[in-house]
Amino acid sequence: MAKSVKMAAPKQSTKQADEGVYVLRLYVAGQTPKSVAALANLKKICAEYLNDQYRVEIIDLLEKPHLAKGDQILAVPTLVRNLPQPVRKIIGDLSNTERVLIGLDLRKHD
Repeated sequence: MAKSVKMAAPKQSTKQADEGVYVLRLYVAGQTPKSVAALANLKKICAEYLNDQYRVEIIDLLEKPHLAKGDQILAVPTLVRNLPQPVRKIIGDLSNTERVLIGLDLRKHD
């Protein structure tokens, strides 16, 4: 990834934006196959399951390695859900949609 990129759902009123919005951060390391796959899988999951109730920030650690410390990133790609609380982390290319949905608390584990 050339730069940190922000991917966001369409703008909403301030009151709507504060309620039920998922604030996600995807840490990647350049254009590796896993990083590219993680971004594509995240876009698909957000479009299908989050109904425009999300904000995503993409952080390329090759360009900004100091940002890994704040979220204690040990592997990439890693998806961090900052909101709603509690903070959750999902490591990998996000290809296992069911695992990602459970990790984001969109689907309960049976």
